[in-house]
Amino acid sequence: MKRLIDLHLKEWKNSSIRKPLLIRGARQVGKTHAIRTFGESFRNVIEVNFELTPAAKKIFEKDLDPKRIVLELSLFAKKDIVPGKTLLFFDEVQAAPTVLIALRYFYELIPELHVIAAGSLLDFAIEQVGVPVGRIASLYMYPLSFMEFLAATGNHQLIPLILDHKDQEEMGEPFHSILLDLVGQYFAIGGMPEAVSAWVKTKTPKMSFEVQHQIIESYQMDFNKYAKKHQVKYLEQLFKQIPYLVGEQFQYKNVHGEYRKRELAPCLDLMCRAGVIHQVYHTAAHGLPLGGQVNLEWFKVIFLDIAICQAILGVDLVEWFLKPDATFINKGMIAEAFVGQELLCYSQTFRKSHLYFWRRAEKSSKGEIDYIYEHQRSILPIEVKSGAGGTLKSLHAFLEKHLDIPYGYRFSKLNYSIHERLISKPLYAVASLAHPDEREALNYLY
Repeated sequence: MKRLIDLHLKEWKNSSIRKPLLIRGARQVGKTHAIRTFGESFRNVIEVNFELTPAAKKIFEKDLDPKRIVLELSLFAKKDIVPGKTLLFFDEVQAAPTVLIALRYFYELIPELHVIAAGSLLDFAIEQVGVPVGRIASLYMYPLSFMEFLAATGNHQLIPLILDHKDQEEMGEPFHSILLDLVGQYFAIGGMPEAVSAWVKTKTPKMSFEVQHQIIESYQMDFNKYAKKHQVKYLEQLFKQIPYLVGEQFQYKNVHGEYRKRELAPCLDLMCRAGVIHQVYHTAAHGLPLGGQVNLEWFKVIFLDIAICQAILGVDLVEWFLKPDATFINKGMIAEAFVGQELLCYSQTFRKSHLYFWRRAEKSSKGEIDYIYEHQRSILPIEVKSGAGGTLKSLHAFLEKHLDIPYGYRFSKLNYSIHERLISKPLYAVASLAHPDEREALNYLY
């Protein structure tokens, strides 16, 4: 299946200022598969998995001279390593953090060699040894976006229909209904590549649901790899309960059980670094950058994948296929998480992106905007509605207070429209807010 990262990897390969590359993202979002597919454009690939072949770690223990390392890796793999024609791929690097330090010297002494490193828990290795500033580049991967899902399921012809559509014109029928049905499918299948692949191959949702539960088990098994023994029980509790708290301002007191913030907060941070969840921080939204006005005590949490989130909740995902139109109703938190997941997928791939929301600071007056998003150096307030209705009082109040912001956005089941300062778009059109670099990359999918 085509992924947006495929194009970015090709651009990296041909760049005149190429640096060793880290592919960063949660377990099972498709990192290894994408790199192996990319490797087919080279004469040969040397893949070293430090979990499968721990003996390879010894090659990095003597010193970090890249020329010696390349020679010994060539002997170890029994293949030639030719700069410019070989892809050197280090996988599961968290099992050999010293490799990250060595990447600096690959850049300085063998810059013509293509080197990529990845790992399911890569950020923990980075925390342990750091990364050489200015010597290594990063690409961030997430589950399949809805646009990638359309391409994977044979609906690639619908992608330009969405991307080129004008906001002031309604999407014609039956395309609007077809796309909402496909969004319903995505809500059920999600964006984890193995779950999508199972759906494409079998057209049986049950197979995808089985994959989702296997992924859930693998995430839980990882707890012992990155947490201290006494923290595992807190991670398990957070993992089970966060899906019930999606869309709400997160408060540790809402986690069931006799737990305290000082016990849960470090574990929440561990889950963020593992890529299992994303925090959505409050911003005052007075100007750019949004991250400069963050209140770290006010945040919401979403799972990396909406289908995984619903599977943990025990939601009957078959309903998304049987009656998607009715199932959207009262699924506000899932729709909100979907939009957040989409915004991350279409942000700049080479840097870590963050999500923000806005809430009134005054206790006497309630009001909240689901997302505050930076797009082409402008601030966009975004409200998400799962049904067709919704009053949008908070959005209108925000716009009245911020006269320099020309428009607010609503994503819902409704068709396209513009009314005064409100732009309404269907849920399937979040890609229209893609970063310009990613907008160009989306053309690759069709």
